[in-house]
Amino acid sequence: MTTKAKRGDRRIQERNHDPYKTKLKLIEPTVCPQCGAVFRAGRWQWADSVPFGTHQAVCQACRRIADHYPAGIVTMAGAFVPLHQDEILNLVRHLESLEKQLHPLHRIMNIENGNGALVVNTTDMHLARRIGEALRRAHKGELEIRYAAETSFVRVNWRRE
Repeated sequence: MTTKAKRGDRRIQERNHDPYKTKLKLIEPTVCPQCGAVFRAGRWQWADSVPFGTHQAVCQACRRIADHYPAGIVTMAGAFVPLHQDEILNLVRHLESLEKQLHPLHRIMNIENGNGALVVNTTDMHLARRIGEALRRAHKGELEIRYAAETSFVRVNWRRE
């Protein structure tokens, strides 16, 4: 005689927990009153015009910026960084502008300069990783990317002496 094993909870568990990701689908169109991004066709995007009477909700990127809670941190260190700071910052800002055209939630929150290192905080983990990879392609150096186990967060360290 065999007994049937009791089935546990079969809900799909979220692999990475992101406290800023909206749980419910927003009413379309919804506009972010802070940055002007529009939630349409199931995603945030830039729009030339927004119809009157559109629903409003603050987007994830603007909420992260207000809370000073980055999804990615890129640290650039080494003797090379202060000598080529303008060049590095131009690369970082150029990458952000390219990324932001297609993905309004991928932004740089702030750039901090201190102790011979540059630190870039981003609203999205993919932008942080792309910045690190672009630095390695353009200037060589050592790149380390560490993802947090249960949250949507990445720490990128790039170093060149």
